[in-house]
Amino acid sequence: MPLPEPLRNGSSLKKQNGHRTMVNGTRSLFDDRFVRTGVVLAAGFGSRLAGTSDSTDLKPLTPVAGKPLIIRSLESLEQAGCSRAVVVLGYCSDIHRAAINALYHGPLALHFAVNERFDLSNGVSLLAAAPYLNGDFVLMMADHAVGGEVMDLVRNHEPPADGATLLVDYKLDTIFDMDDATKVYADAGRVKAIGKELVGYNCIDTGVFVCTFGLMDALHTVYRERGDVSLTEGIQHLARRQRMHSLDIGDGFWQDIDTPDMLAHADRALCVSEALLSEVA
Repeated sequence: MPLPEPLRNGSSLKKQNGHRTMVNGTRSLFDDRFVRTGVVLAAGFGSRLAGTSDSTDLKPLTPVAGKPLIIRSLESLEQAGCSRAVVVLGYCSDIHRAAINALYHGPLALHFAVNERFDLSNGVSLLAAAPYLNGDFVLMMADHAVGGEVMDLVRNHEPPADGATLLVDYKLDTIFDMDDATKVYADAGRVKAIGKELVGYNCIDTGVFVCTFGLMDALHTVYRERGDVSLTEGIQHLARRQRMHSLDIGDGFWQDIDTPDMLAHADRALCVSEALLSEVA
């Protein structure tokens, strides 16, 4: 099975002055190392949410509390201090690209990467973003709604050297669908174990990360071994090397939106919280 386009022809990821650039392959498209970049993964089929909205069958374009999920993700990256964002597309990529360009009017400079193998695991989608990155980056999922207080934590956080930080939720009694959640066991600010079927867990993966290219290296290693890779496998790889940190979101809000029930729950919660914010303003 071929590697993603950026990693073909024996390409690797090489550290240079504290940052990573592609060598023997596609070089990073950006040289400004002082600009924080966000990455949104929006390549999947999203089939469990199809038919929920009258306006679209595409998950990233599905509105929650009146705003498309992908636009919420981009606005979250703004709050995290990003000045540009890479949106990784796959399924119906041309439709998504046109819609995002029409709907998003914020300050982020948008770039689009396409994962042609969107039928594989989500780690392959992140690898497709590699040529657009130089330095640390903030990673989000297009189908997660995340509160501003969580992104404020991201804005002020530095990941471990050659590693990454996963934002986690210890409020287990508030998780809407625990069966669907990715469980985490964290101790002393480090991820020790992660997985949907994990039994001994104490917090939940929120799908928000602050990363160095160490995560890309981990994903690349696993991909070369078996021709596919998930983000969870990349995290496990870093955790075994003590380079996967965790950050508690405290009272912060987030919701993974995979099903109509999850969408309804997020819609109610965001309508209430955003109404309160409007009153304060």
